[in-house]
Amino acid sequence: MTENESVGLSSPQEFKVAEAGEIADGGTKIINMVGRTIALFRIKNEYFAIANACLLGEGEVRDYEVTCPWHGWKYNLLDGSFSMIPTLRVKTFKVKATIEGVFVEL
Repeated sequence: MTENESVGLSSPQEFKVAEAGEIADGGTKIINMVGRTIALFRIKNEYFAIANACLLGEGEVRDYEVTCPWHGWKYNLLDGSFSMIPTLRVKTFKVKATIEGVFVEL
């Protein structure tokens, strides 16, 4: 029995969320899966995935920060932190891009 099994936790799983090259640089894709809504961003050939709180997927991105279109709040795509109160965060997800596609770990 693994440590995760002993406490009733499941191992993270990767889900394919986009084809390779599907999202243009500077682009965004909203993903609904496994009961979650996730915003996937592509910036300089890197991918970032965060919880789509406040419709962040529709926000403007600058310098690895996305601005909420409702409130004007800014969240860091690297760690999900809120710019005014860095201890407040939205959930981030690991992303892997290969020639087979873009995958998010849940």
